[in-house]
Amino acid sequence: MADEFEIDLDDLERRMKGALDALKQEFASLRTGRASATMVEPIQVDAYGAMTPINQVGTVNVPEPRMVTINVWDRSLVQKVEKAIMESGLGINPQTNGTIIMLPIPELNEERRRELTKVAAQYAESARVAVRNVRHHGMDALKKAKDGMSEDDQKFWHDEIQGLTDKHVGHIDRMLENKQEEIMQV
Repeated sequence: MADEFEIDLDDLERRMKGALDALKQEFASLRTGRASATMVEPIQVDAYGAMTPINQVGTVNVPEPRMVTINVWDRSLVQKVEKAIMESGLGINPQTNGTIIMLPIPELNEERRRELTKVAAQYAESARVAVRNVRHHGMDALKKAKDGMSEDDQKFWHDEIQGLTDKHVGHIDRMLENKQEEIMQV
């Protein structure tokens, strides 16, 4: 029974790493005063009746250090893309020139930097919750497998799952600390 559970441990780690990967993407979307194409990646546009990533309705470019442009392929979607950007919480007002939407990246003031660190903390907490949910799933699987296991095996697997959880939560905490330092740099 323990050998079957070991396979589950690999699955739990893969899922916890998935939470870390999602956090990396969310952190990449937080602007730090420099233009980046990744900052618009999480934005979804209501296109053709479905929520679609912004990079699937237009070409995202960074022509200058403080400018992101989106060349929207379908003229009828330009207003929807603009609306999605304004509602995204990036704090950027898009400027439109035909099918090209320009996003000038302003300098971050102290207040906006503090707001962004709070947003980063919320992203990190969501990732921690995701890791804990995976841990909970693993513990449930352990409870179901208890019938054929000795107490030592149960303790071993419990400690393995908890160690995996602690490792990933620690990694999330370090990522948050680094992102907050990056945001607060002037």
